[in-house]
Amino acid sequence: MPINKKNEKPETSIRLFDKTTLKFILVGIINTLFGTGVMFLAYNVFSASYWLSSALNYILGSILSYFLNKYFTFQSKEKSWSQVVKFVLNITVCYFLAYGLAKPLVMRILSGQEIKLVENIAMVVGMVLFVGLNYLGQRFLVFPEKK
Repeated sequence: MPINKKNEKPETSIRLFDKTTLKFILVGIINTLFGTGVMFLAYNVFSASYWLSSALNYILGSILSYFLNKYFTFQSKEKSWSQVVKFVLNITVCYFLAYGLAKPLVMRILSGQEIKLVENIAMVVGMVLFVGLNYLGQRFLVFPEKK
């Protein structure tokens, strides 16, 4: 960490990988188990569509994620509707971006394969894209570190 020459105290800087990142990963594991179960159950057992199955994952998973990340990961004390709105917007943008990119990408790569296989793989790719985008959005936009 750089040293400030004036008072010899380390400058604070935001690092992408730190204790907060580890907490986010732990919450992510919990959310992934929960959300993936919901998504694949809806798609493969109840024959819900690609979009409905993945949407159920993120609607229900996002509710769980909000509370776990707010109080455990980022330890945010803020109580405001603007934070909730930022969270919902972040989740929504990340969802449509991740899943909107994943499906056509996987369909192009796996063209000619059975649609059920392609859409299952697209959901996994969408999950991976979503996690990265969501972390950045929550860390820097929804629950930014207060100075």
